[in-house]
Amino acid sequence: MIGPNAEETASPMITPELIAQWQRDEAAPFQGWDFSYIAGRMVEEGPPWDYPMLARRLIASSAALLDMDTGGGEVLATLAPFPGRAMAIEGYAPNLTLAEKRLRPLGVEVFAAGEAGFLKFEDASFDLVINRHGGFRITEVSRVLKPGGTFLSQQVAGDSLVDLQARFGAVHKWPDNMLGVVSRNAEAAGLKIIRGETWHGTKRFSDVGALVYCLKAVPWLVDGFSVERHLAILSELQEELERDGQLAFAESWFLLIAEKT
Repeated sequence: MIGPNAEETASPMITPELIAQWQRDEAAPFQGWDFSYIAGRMVEEGPPWDYPMLARRLIASSAALLDMDTGGGEVLATLAPFPGRAMAIEGYAPNLTLAEKRLRPLGVEVFAAGEAGFLKFEDASFDLVINRHGGFRITEVSRVLKPGGTFLSQQVAGDSLVDLQARFGAVHKWPDNMLGVVSRNAEAAGLKIIRGETWHGTKRFSDVGALVYCLKAVPWLVDGFSVERHLAILSELQEELERDGQLAFAESWFLLIAEKT
C-alpha cells in the first residue's frame, strides 16, 4: 500500500486514482511468460528473423530436442509436433508446473533446471538444443550436443533497455551477453557459428501502468521495484508520457545458430 505521505513525492498532476491504477497493475498476476495482461499497451517491433520458424525447421529434422528455460512452455507448445525424444527444462518452480501441464500432453518431458547452468544430461544426448531468452553455460550446451548437432538461441543482449534501467538507477546484470562475446565462447567450446545477427529496436509503453506491470514481471530489470518505492520516478515518466504520447526504450536482441563440430 502507498503510505500517507507518498503523494508528496509525486507530481501534482499524479492523482490518487492514477496511483491506484498503477497499484492494480503492480498486483496483477503474471504466469509463465505471458504478457497478455498488457496486450496493446506494450509494443515491441521485433527482429527481422522469425525464431519460431527457424525452430520448427530444425525440429522437423531432429531426433532429440532440448528446450532450455522453457518458461510455462508457451512458445515451445507452438512448435509441435516434436521428435521421438523431446525434453524441456525450467528453473522457476511456478513456471515448471505450468510447463508440465502444457507440454506433457504433447509428448515433452519436463525437468527442473540444474544449478549454475549445469545440465543434468549425458554427453551427446541431443541433436538440437534451443534457447529463447534464457541463460546458458555454453560449455554445457556443447557437451550435451551430438557431433553435428545444432544450438539455436535468441537472446536479450547485454545493452538492452539500459536506458530504462538508468531511469531507476539500475544496471544490466549480464552486460557481457553480447553476440561477439557469446560467439567467441561458443567457438572455444567446440561450436561452429552458422549464423549470428544483432537487432536494435524499440519497446514502447502507452501508459505507465503497463511499464509497472513489466517491471514486476521482469524483476531483474530493477531490483526491488515497487510503485511505492519508485513513485517519484514513475511520476516523472507520467509527465513525459503526457508530453510525448508514449514511453520508448531501446531494445537489443541477438540470434545465434551454431553447430557442434
